[in-house]
Amino acid sequence: MKSLEELMAIKAKMQDKVSVRTSSGDIRIVVGMATCGIAAGARPVLNAFVEGVSESGLTEKVQVTQTGCIGICQYEPVVEVYEKDKEKVTYVKMTADKAKEVVEKHIKGGQPVTEYTIGASQI
Repeated sequence: MKSLEELMAIKAKMQDKVSVRTSSGDIRIVVGMATCGIAAGARPVLNAFVEGVSESGLTEKVQVTQTGCIGICQYEPVVEVYEKDKEKVTYVKMTADKAKEVVEKHIKGGQPVTEYTIGASQI
């Protein structure tokens, strides 16, 4: 970075990603980012949700955030989706590709991807 213009360009590029994490929309996506989650691959999952929400233009409606251990480490990476007036949906053993599918089908389309939920997993 050699100029103020370059710095401003970086800021503009990253602004959507920051607003996704601080939005107060109707939907909140929480990714478990404790040591167990990170070791299982939660960081690419978090990034995929941030990018998917941003690219879909849903930054006003959806907040993507992280939390510590959710308590079901054997199912990491774990993602919980909270929507107003709806029951929480818990996704388990997530990947970046699954996260993109959840953004398309659940966040944009309104239909949870049941095969990735804790209720569908073989306990």
